[in-house]
Amino acid sequence: MSIHTGHRQRLKDRFLKEGLDGFNELNALELLLFYCIPQKDTNPLAHRLLDHFGSFYAVLNASPQELEKVEGVGPNISTFLTLIPQVDRYYYKSQFKNVVYLNDHDQCGNYLAANFRNQKNEMVYILCLDAKCKLLCCTQLGEGSVNSAGVPIRKIVDIAMKYNATTVYLAHNHPNGLSRPSADDIETTKRVAYALSGVDIILADHFIVVDEKPISMVKNGYYRQTDGMLWR
Repeated sequence: MSIHTGHRQRLKDRFLKEGLDGFNELNALELLLFYCIPQKDTNPLAHRLLDHFGSFYAVLNASPQELEKVEGVGPNISTFLTLIPQVDRYYYKSQFKNVVYLNDHDQCGNYLAANFRNQKNEMVYILCLDAKCKLLCCTQLGEGSVNSAGVPIRKIVDIAMKYNATTVYLAHNHPNGLSRPSADDIETTKRVAYALSGVDIILADHFIVVDEKPISMVKNGYYRQTDGMLWR
């Protein structure tokens, strides 16, 4: 009898009893592969994937094209594996589905940060509130840094005016892991604040999202709401 006889059921039972935290990367990947490879030993493929990409994290963050370079990976498996990080983001964002009001910087930062889970590219979001802190919209402005040509200040103003916002929050991520805003981040934040102040809209804060945690430029002294009025 093969040592793998009953292996699937043992892994499933172990997961149901203990959760995933005690699993090594190989067993965790095997368990995932059970659900797109029926009635076949997934151990060899899990080994090949980890050998090729180096870690469980790298496997799940690979593109379908990269995954399909590994022997035994076809469209069904590559689609399933690339779905996992996006399911995580969707799941995390769903906790805010029924949010109507965001009453302080921390709530706004956490709401925005949910959009950046498992994002590999730098991107920018805008969050708009009315005078009673009612959530009006949370919209991706584009990919690239907030000071890039892909996110013109005019677009930020237009979106804020479209929703009749009185207060705006910005957020962008640093996939490189640097928590401090760059000089360009700070200067552009002031320019955005100045443009918004011209139509009586406040830029309340700009968050730098690192490792899925929002870092407030206001709380860390990089930006004040009055900067937009003073900046030239």
